[in-house]
Amino acid sequence: MHLLKLIHVMNLVILLTQFDGKKACFEEERMGLLELKSFLKQEVVDGSDHVVLPSWVDDPRSDCCGLLRLQQLETLDLSGNGLTNSHLQSLMELKSLKNLILSCNSFNGSFPTPELSGFENLETLDLSWNSLSDSPRELDAANFSKLRNVVLHNNYFNSTEILRLLGSLPSLRSLDLSSNMLGMESTLSNQDLITLGRMELLDLSSNYFNGSIPQNLGKLSSLKALYLAGNLFKGSLPVPGLCELRRLQVLDISHNRLEGTLPSCLSNLTSLKVLDVHDNLLSGSITPNLIPSQKFLQFIDISNNVFEGSFSFSSMFNLSKLEVIVLGGTKNKLQIDNDNQAGNGIPLFQLKVLQISNCSMKSAPLFLLNQHRLIWVDISHNKLSGAIPSWLLQNNTDLKFLNLRNNSFTGKLDPFPQHPLSSMVHMDASYNHIDGHLPKDLGIVLPNLQYLNLSCNFFKGELPSSVGAMRKLLLLDLSFNNLSGKLPNELVKNCTVLGVLMLNNNNFRGDFFSTHFNLINLRALELGNNEFTGGLMTKEFYAKMRIFDFSNNKMTGKIPNGIDAKVLLLQNNYFEGQIPCEGFFNAQVVDISHNFLSGQIHSCLISKAFSNVELLNLRDNRLSGNIPAEISFFPSLRVLLLGNNRFNGLIPRQLCQFRDISIMDLSNNFFSGSIPSCLSNVSFGNYFSYSWGNLMFSYWNIRHEDGYSDLYPLVQLYDFTSFRDNVKLEDQYVFNIDFVTKNNLLSFRGNILNYMSGLDLSCNNLTGAIPQSLGKLFSIRALNLSHNHLTGHIPVSLSNLSQIESLDFSYNNLSGRIPSELVDLNFLAVFSVAHNNLSGRIPDKRQFARFGINSYKGNPFLNGLPSEKNRTKPVEIPLTSDETEEKWYDIDRTFFISSFVATYGVFLLTFGALLYINPYWRRRWFRFIENFIYSS
Repeated sequence: MHLLKLIHVMNLVILLTQFDGKKACFEEERMGLLELKSFLKQEVVDGSDHVVLPSWVDDPRSDCCGLLRLQQLETLDLSGNGLTNSHLQSLMELKSLKNLILSCNSFNGSFPTPELSGFENLETLDLSWNSLSDSPRELDAANFSKLRNVVLHNNYFNSTEILRLLGSLPSLRSLDLSSNMLGMESTLSNQDLITLGRMELLDLSSNYFNGSIPQNLGKLSSLKALYLAGNLFKGSLPVPGLCELRRLQVLDISHNRLEGTLPSCLSNLTSLKVLDVHDNLLSGSITPNLIPSQKFLQFIDISNNVFEGSFSFSSMFNLSKLEVIVLGGTKNKLQIDNDNQAGNGIPLFQLKVLQISNCSMKSAPLFLLNQHRLIWVDISHNKLSGAIPSWLLQNNTDLKFLNLRNNSFTGKLDPFPQHPLSSMVHMDASYNHIDGHLPKDLGIVLPNLQYLNLSCNFFKGELPSSVGAMRKLLLLDLSFNNLSGKLPNELVKNCTVLGVLMLNNNNFRGDFFSTHFNLINLRALELGNNEFTGGLMTKEFYAKMRIFDFSNNKMTGKIPNGIDAKVLLLQNNYFEGQIPCEGFFNAQVVDISHNFLSGQIHSCLISKAFSNVELLNLRDNRLSGNIPAEISFFPSLRVLLLGNNRFNGLIPRQLCQFRDISIMDLSNNFFSGSIPSCLSNVSFGNYFSYSWGNLMFSYWNIRHEDGYSDLYPLVQLYDFTSFRDNVKLEDQYVFNIDFVTKNNLLSFRGNILNYMSGLDLSCNNLTGAIPQSLGKLFSIRALNLSHNHLTGHIPVSLSNLSQIESLDFSYNNLSGRIPSELVDLNFLAVFSVAHNNLSGRIPDKRQFARFGINSYKGNPFLNGLPSEKNRTKPVEIPLTSDETEEKWYDIDRTFFISSFVATYGVFLLTFGALLYINPYWRRRWFRFIENFIYSS
């Protein structure tokens, strides 16, 4: 369709540019046009002659183009059509061409000098987004004498030779070689700039240049725009060369590694409109003489450097054309001084963009009270306090983007504007101390809002029903507040394009999936830590889901088929029944622990689902039966938690195939038999480039890609940092797990799992000896085999567990000595062999000198027990039902029964005396008994 439109446009252009009178084509024109037609016909789906230029026929006697003449055609755009070098021959007769646009085609190899030499009038040539890689051997300047603008960005040139050759063209004024690989084989040298003295625009950004910026830059005396961003330049700025560019209007050296201070001579660049030095290593103070004082400056971005000291906006008040100010750093060393602004007058400028983040600023800049054209305001990550500046919304009706994140604002969202702010699409006031109720007319005032983040504040009360009026809302984050009540039907009914909804850590209640539910485009749903009730939906609502979090609620019923989220969190609810077989195809994190799930793990579940799962937590349910051998189908599994269920049978040897696993918990079940010796094949943390980064999901990646396209023109107007970079959420979903180590149930969150690994087989019915092969688990940090029926000796090979921190063999039938070689375990912090049949002398060197008597009690034949002063806290391990009954017989039954009878008798006498003395309580008691009898 695109090509058909192009052909119709070409026909129209040709009709408008014909000669009067002549109808016959020259032979070379006729052949060239027929060749071009042949190519175009191949690219059209219906390639018949009556579709593609029907008047262009292969007949020497005919007028091949009728009245169509091309000699006056000046602009031709053939971008995105798959053209190659050979097709340029078909255009050679278009002698009048001035502008030729061939971007996004399939040109490759060398710059097509021979093919283009015939275009004597060519002024603009665009060959961007192709596969050109080589410079021509020679370039005849006479054939390109009028060429002024060359665009070659996004090709594969890897040498500055192309820069020198094109710079020799006599009329060339604009050259774009950005996003190539010019710096892969060489640095940018003074020699490369010799031929560029007439250049007005030079774009060499994103080319891997390293080293310093050439000193003779000042010889480019005609330069008006210089783009060197996105390279690896280091060292200081080239002074005085840079400051000799008196005609310079745009200077962009952002995203490099430049050091030192900004030269004071920048204030002499009286024509400068855009100054962009962000994302470097520039330091020092920003003094007034560093800010160009000329009247033309429109844009200044000095953010993400290491500037320090105090800065006052009053030094910019005389810049009448200034529209964009971007300040801020990464270490909060820059102090924004607002103390004396009131006496410094009113600025001459009216800003459109203000971004001051990661600075030390105690209050919002006072000059903002006089700004009425703001479109973009970001004053996040500062130390702002006091009332939230709601006057920003009242004074600037065209405001689109407001970011107040991570400050210390207090008070309420009051006064809230009474008139609709139809331009606002992004509002972030998260991580502050704002309290009170949400404004009732929130959705009416902000009807076109696409992003609303008020998380991590102290809002209370119910969510107003007006939020349903924000029908364009893509992301709503109200997590970590004190909101309560039921969700308004208007939200779940009207906000149909909502992609991310985060209401976790509040006090919401009721049935989320009501009959009004219409949030069919949700891709991330986080409702954890609330009081939601009811069941989950059974229809195909989950197809687009990436994050599905209903953890720590009061949900009931069965888990439906078809949940296919990458992160599925349903723990701590009241779900029952079996785990469904359908769904989980893309799941990477599955946590449905602490529920009432029952039955076996069927092989259908394993063969059809969980193929990509990396964390599987089924702990604290009522699951039973054997672990199917098909569990080896989980090739990516790294955390397996099956503890506190009713699994039985042997530990399947297929678990040994989990080469990348770091944590395995099979505790508190009914497994029997011996410990598989092949568990030594499991990595337990010994994994090259081990990282959990791919399980940390950035919320930007799950939002609508075109949600903010209306703001792109504002950004591109100033060659500003892209909108996507500025609205990118800093929050990422990071899961956490619980695991018993060092006698405590500890929580491990996010990347801390890189440093944790463990195997827990405690509280089962395992028998036999501890395998010698477990000594090959060189990277394991916790090993718990307690509360089993293991026999034999403690293997000496365990002295190879160089990273072990917790080792528990208590409550078994082990015999023999404690190997003295274990003293070489330098990181061992917890050690217990209590209640076994060990004998011999206890090691007392290094860390073993710190272990108390509780680590060894219940072994009557051990020698050298620690003194009472080294007594450690008893090991608290959950016991099975059988062991709980065994503890009963350690109690003095006579004493227990007598004390129970005495206590019970005293209680009855006290209760009777109370009813006898107090007639009011006596009547209440009789009424209670009467109601109980009749209600039964």
